[in-house]
Amino acid sequence: MKFAASVILPLFALDQITKWLVLLRIPFGGGVPVIPGLFNIVHVYNTGAAFGMGSGNNWFFVGLSLLVAGALVWLARRGHLRSRIHAWAACLIGAGLMGNLTDRLLHGHVVDFLDFYVGTAHWPAFNVADSCICIAAALFAYAGFRDPEPAAPRGQ
Repeated sequence: MKFAASVILPLFALDQITKWLVLLRIPFGGGVPVIPGLFNIVHVYNTGAAFGMGSGNNWFFVGLSLLVAGALVWLARRGHLRSRIHAWAACLIGAGLMGNLTDRLLHGHVVDFLDFYVGTAHWPAFNVADSCICIAAALFAYAGFRDPEPAAPRGQ
C-alpha cells in the first residue's frame, strides 16, 4: 500500500497541477510553441477516450474508470499483480485513472495539453494521466512476454 501511494499520489498531483496551469494560463483552443516544428502546449478538451474515440460519452468513461479501478484493487488484494513490473503498471494505471476521472467529475471532460507534431501531422493532444496509462499498458505487455503463465495441463 505504501508503494502504491508513493507512486500514484505524486503522479496524480503532477497531472492535476499541469492541467491547472494550462487552464490558468492558456485560453481554450490556444497554444504556446515549446519546440517549433515538434511540440506545443495547448488547451483542448476530450469527452471521449484515447484519440477522441467515444467523444461525448463522459459519464460512460466515468463508470468505466471506476470499474477498472475496482478491478485493480481486486487483483492486487488477490495477489494477481505478481511482479514489480505488474505493481508499477497497476500504479501507473491508478494514477492515470485518478487524474482523468478527476477532470471528468470536475469539468465534464479531460483537459489535454501535450501536442506533438511534424509539419501538419499532429499526434492527438494528451496529458500526464494519459502518459501514465500508456506506459502501464506497455509494461503489462512486456510482463506478459517476460513472465508467461505456465500452461495448465490438458484436461484440467
